Amino acid sequence: MFSGIIEEFATVTNIVKDRDNIDISLRCSFANELKIDQSVAHNGVCLTVVSIENDSYTVTAMKETLMRSNLGLLKVGDKVNVERSMMMNGRLDGHIVQGHVDTTALCTGKEDANGSTYFTFMYKCDAEMARRGYFTVDKGSVTVNGVSLTVCNPTEDSFRVAIIPYTLKHTNFCDIEVGTVANLEFDIIGKYVARLEELKNS
Repeated sequence: MFSGIIEEFATVTNIVKDRDNIDISLRCSFANELKIDQSVAHNGVCLTVVSIENDSYTVTAMKETLMRSNLGLLKVGDKVNVERSMMMNGRLDGHIVQGHVDTTALCTGKEDANGSTYFTFMYKCDAEMARRGYFTVDKGSVTVNGVSLTVCNPTEDSFRVAIIPYTLKHTNFCDIEVGTVANLEFDIIGKYVARLEELKNS
């Protein structure tokens, strides 16, 4: 379980293909604090640490993960938002994030807002996705590349988010431009409500 509050961005140092999987090695400041089998969110995707060496660690992304996320697009040198799992004795500063990416979205707009920056994202939406709770609502929560954000101006298949300067500097939002593919995790509460409605009407 995560909160969507990014600790820092890690840098990809190596990528090795293993049949349908890829092993991703990353360097970050807390690598030597990690343990084998520990869960870490990478651009919002929960992955298991499989090895640690000095200031780097390695995780494995399987085929299903690569199909649903942007991890298969990573290159050596790319920045990846990382967050260790939430400690239960602390405040929930973001929102409940599972680390299970639902789909990807395309950045279609980036504009200065006199201090903050607005990003617009578009995602594939159809009746089946909406029925399962894969949509956004105004002032609701959404996770973009692992970052807990508040939705602005949602449409059927797009939404905007406002990024403050601190978040822009300390996450890989600093590298997001029009055309960038980002990971989305929709709010788990909306998914449960959608499922309850489905059961009620069946």
